[in-house]
Amino acid sequence: MADETAPESSPESNLASTRLRIRREASGAAEWFRSNWRESRRFRLGGYLLGALLTIYAVIWLAILRTLPSAESLLTYQPPLPTMVRGVNGEIVYSYARERRVQLRFVDFPKPVINAFLSAEDKTFWSHGGIDYTGIAGAVVDYVTKIGSGNRARGGSTITQQVAKNILIGDEYSLGRKFKEMVLAGRIESVLNKQQILELYLNEIPLGRQSFGVEAAALAYFGKDIDQLSLSEAAFLAILPKAPERYGRAKYAEHAIERRNWVLDQMADNGWATPEQVAEAKAQPLGIIARRVESYDPSNGYFVEEVRRRLAEKYGETADRGPNSVYSGGLWVRTSLDPQLQKATEEALRTALLRYHGGRGWVGPIDKLDVTPDKWLGPLVAANHTIHYQDWRIGVVTQRDGARATIGFPDGSTAPLVGLPQAIKAGDVTAVSPAGNAWTVRAVPEVSGGMLFQDATTGRVLAMQGGFDAGLGSFNRATQAQRQPGSTIKPFVYGTGLDYGMTPATMVPDQAFCVYQGAALGQKCFRNFDMRGAGGVHTMRWGLEQSRNLMTVHIANDTGMDRVVKTIDRVGIGKYEPYLSFALGAGDTTVSQMVNAYAALANNGVQFNQSMIDYVQDRNGKVIWRADERRCEKCNMAEWDGSAMPRFASRGREVMDPRTAYQVVHMLEGVVTRGTAIALADLGLPLFGKTGTTSGPTNVWFVGGNQDTVGGVYIGYDQPRSLGGYAQGGTMAAPIFKQVVMATKPRWSRLPFTAPRDVHMVKVDRITGKQVFGGTAINEGKSAIIWEAFKAEAELREASREDKLKEQRDSLVAAVRRVRKASEPQGAEAAPKEEPPAEPAADPVGLY
Repeated sequence: MADETAPESSPESNLASTRLRIRREASGAAEWFRSNWRESRRFRLGGYLLGALLTIYAVIWLAILRTLPSAESLLTYQPPLPTMVRGVNGEIVYSYARERRVQLRFVDFPKPVINAFLSAEDKTFWSHGGIDYTGIAGAVVDYVTKIGSGNRARGGSTITQQVAKNILIGDEYSLGRKFKEMVLAGRIESVLNKQQILELYLNEIPLGRQSFGVEAAALAYFGKDIDQLSLSEAAFLAILPKAPERYGRAKYAEHAIERRNWVLDQMADNGWATPEQVAEAKAQPLGIIARRVESYDPSNGYFVEEVRRRLAEKYGETADRGPNSVYSGGLWVRTSLDPQLQKATEEALRTALLRYHGGRGWVGPIDKLDVTPDKWLGPLVAANHTIHYQDWRIGVVTQRDGARATIGFPDGSTAPLVGLPQAIKAGDVTAVSPAGNAWTVRAVPEVSGGMLFQDATTGRVLAMQGGFDAGLGSFNRATQAQRQPGSTIKPFVYGTGLDYGMTPATMVPDQAFCVYQGAALGQKCFRNFDMRGAGGVHTMRWGLEQSRNLMTVHIANDTGMDRVVKTIDRVGIGKYEPYLSFALGAGDTTVSQMVNAYAALANNGVQFNQSMIDYVQDRNGKVIWRADERRCEKCNMAEWDGSAMPRFASRGREVMDPRTAYQVVHMLEGVVTRGTAIALADLGLPLFGKTGTTSGPTNVWFVGGNQDTVGGVYIGYDQPRSLGGYAQGGTMAAPIFKQVVMATKPRWSRLPFTAPRDVHMVKVDRITGKQVFGGTAINEGKSAIIWEAFKAEAELREASREDKLKEQRDSLVAAVRRVRKASEPQGAEAAPKEEPPAEPAADPVGLY
């Protein structure tokens, strides 16, 4: 039987058949559309309407929707947060914030605060889907009626819309922005739950006084946390979103009370407060404070400003530099600031500046402003001058008429000004203090200075004061002022001499020294501070204790100035040319550099990088930077492997021979006990240090401390000029250091300095430097016999020298005996033999 089954069609034929069918159907649809378009008016109108809608949507998408931010970004939103600074004890000492922000979780907001804001802003928040259509319609009508009037229409935005505005799209005043709000509000409601939305709102809403969020506003307006707010205060905060700059001012108090009471009524209507509670709250005054209570100790000003500079250099100030910026990154910074030592440092330097200023009176304004009637407040606030000393304040003279004047303050208040200096005039910014119902002019000292303390064993800066008050200017004289160090540089000249063969007992001439500097400069002759030479030759120790310039120049010249400047550079003081004047402190340096150099002396020649920041954490607590970068490879082993305990490597670097450093410190102890810093002797502590006074004198210095803590201070005018012929480091600078020590005495150890290996203590005559074999050595006052520090090889050299002298003496005595024996008579009864004279006691041999 024949096969009657049709042959299978090929893929090519199937594809062709499908194409043909599509063309037939498309042709039929097109014919249907053309037919209806020609014959049906309704069809044409529907087509026009659909086209218009599609065109409108395309325009809206291109103009608005295409650029809308993602609502999902709120899930990972990180608000700008201030950087918090902690001191050495872990307590918060400062925050860097251009906007006051405190982030709380939803559960941290008290119910009365939440209900107050819902009553004022969005009472249907818990039930709507992001948009209150009734409110939107009213806002549109209000907007249309106010076009051209210059008045702003009411918002009509829900809290969800305000979250979109505050975080995602900004506060542009337009219908376009309102439309964006509506679109984003719907998207936000689909991404976040109500609690999350309300948490964002209460943390981000701007409420005036640079405060963002309810907690920050509570601190700004009432000086308290939100869990301490009364119902009246919570209602007041709830009125601020409408007009924070208006309701937050005292002159609009009546309007604020009226609006606050309306919120309280709304809370009662919504069942969130009882009528009795509302009545009691309405009876309360606003109670807002004139200005925010200062929550941080202002004595930390210079320290935290220096920390801010270093953080800004590393991470930037604003978010456009990265996620860890100073003013928005929410960093947590642990510093080495010792609050007690910082307070003592500020008080000691201020006391000295005021003491020197004495009765000089008003020396001029802190700043000058262009003041016109009713327009002085803005420039004064922008100048941002403050002072934190006793009851002083900073203000600007708004007007002066003969013996009468008015002072204006940054809070907008004014008061009569009395005690007028003749030169003061309108526009002068000055310090004042209360005088009855008026204020009197106070003089901020024109002379200034800088002071710094650091831990010698770690390099951590403990305290820093860069002037009279950080609120008067950010220039930090402890780290930024380049000053001549004077005689405080001499220990490193003497240390170089010790490195190249000298000892503390080396005799050095205290005599005139002249050097020819070439045809252009001629001959230069050095002098001591008292403009004369003592004459004679003295021990190196005596020269350092009495700060003799001529002896220092002799040591520098004999050792080689090229070697001296290398030592000065190695300890971080500065890079100088090998000129002898630099051995007397003619080069420029800072207090910070000098203190770190002396820290190397105290730490037996080991120096650490100076640091103020221990470590930095990001907003999530992760450490992103630390000063101590050492690693301990085996510190986290699960089990002990039987090997030695792992130890960290040393962070410091040796910049001086440990023995040399100790010898210098030992001599500098004499500066305190009987030298130019004898003002410190009655402290009864093991201290070392050196005073300094530069030509003029334009600067007076003291740098010193003990083996744990080292500090330094200078006083001088910012534009160097003479302080007066009586000004000396020992009488002006050393007492400042003494005041700090007395105020913090429990922290200062009574343990003596520890000598390194290969240093031997030898009894010597303090004046001649020669070894003494009897008597008692006392390293106090003007004892005749003291203990002196020698390197072991120097003592061996001297021992070898004594052996050689003894051998020569024995040989001489033997020769004399031989001569006498040869001259005796022969045969006859010999004359009675005379006993040879006893050998003279050996003279003490000096150690050099």
